[in-house]
Amino acid sequence: MALQISATNPEHPVLLLELPWDVPLEEWPEEVLVPLPRGISRHVVRYARAGDEVIAVKELAERPALNEYDMLRDLDRLAIPSVDPLAVVTGRTDADGNPLESVLVTRHLGGSMPYRSMFETTMRPATMHRLMDALAVLLVRLHLAGFAWGDCSLSNTLFRRDAGAYAAYLVDAETGELHPQLSNGQREYDLDLARVNISGELLDLEASGALHPSVDAIAFGMEICERYRSLWDELTRTSVYPAGKYHYIERRIRRLNDLGFDVAEMQIEHANNGDTVTFVPKVVDAGHHQRQLLRLTGLDTEENQARRLLNDLESWMATQDDYAPGDPLGARPEVLAHRWVRDVFRPTVRAVPVELRGSMDPAEIYHELLEHRWYLSERAQHDIGLDTVVADYIENILPKARETLIPTEPVAE
Repeated sequence: MALQISATNPEHPVLLLELPWDVPLEEWPEEVLVPLPRGISRHVVRYARAGDEVIAVKELAERPALNEYDMLRDLDRLAIPSVDPLAVVTGRTDADGNPLESVLVTRHLGGSMPYRSMFETTMRPATMHRLMDALAVLLVRLHLAGFAWGDCSLSNTLFRRDAGAYAAYLVDAETGELHPQLSNGQREYDLDLARVNISGELLDLEASGALHPSVDAIAFGMEICERYRSLWDELTRTSVYPAGKYHYIERRIRRLNDLGFDVAEMQIEHANNGDTVTFVPKVVDAGHHQRQLLRLTGLDTEENQARRLLNDLESWMATQDDYAPGDPLGARPEVLAHRWVRDVFRPTVRAVPVELRGSMDPAEIYHELLEHRWYLSERAQHDIGLDTVVADYIENILPKARETLIPTEPVAE
């Protein structure tokens, strides 16, 4: 069987042809590899460079490779945080004509690291709790979409910084199954697998001396269950309110928005006696602030970044002479938002030298500058302008707090 490359983009097969597919993945030469941290895996996984892109290459049998490729494409269509599938390479043979396993190719998620790699740094428990929060959100989002992961672990999850918090991404969908809806039993089984896998990896790190001494591996594995169930209950529980108190429903929806979720479909029923109203969120979509920021500005960010940028945008809009909410003669929010991107966001981010940014994307840089502005303004007891903030940030903060992540290619602003 001849070498075949099935790809999502017409450009990728040309770039991928340059890689040594006739060599087993674990024997690939150093000149094509990129030294990035990775979790443990039952398969051989390597990072390589294809043209200007960094890719992750996983060697596995043809059928599971094709299945995972299709599953990752489905998750992409559902807007679930996961790695981008680029191609499947089949029909590989070595120089002597002996068959080699197929390969799944995904795009490396810029600015990301595997959860396990972070836990290996003996990080503080407070940071670990924030990482568990992000992982619980990811698991809830997967289950809302009807996806049973079947292999949630520290090694199968990537994280990116998200405005002082973290955003989790699925990196391995080999065992995943997509259904119209998951039963409670399917969700609990998936959650129990996550608990066992996480505790097992933490015990492994503890044995190697890489785990913070205050962390109980078993209790920490249980934490993902508690955080998951708390969020799932908030997103899906039935609320019963007194008749006429419709603002209670609005308050519940706003609370879900604050958590970063939209109620796309709901069910409202009046009791037979007319005394109460029952409210049930039927379809809940993550990414409330992301969608709002994207609609207004065209900026595609993580959820917490979007929340922070929207707050700054609203504060800036209130200072504009032509800002008049409800006045048909005032500038539309979309117009003001694009003016903010052009006159505030982009010039501010571009003032930070690319070589000093590490793995931070523009939205994370802007968040960092807003944090620093708050600190300087509090210390000075008056508002500090962004120009002064940027100069102080470059001089006093960046040299001391360079990113520990491997620098990635510059992100278009």
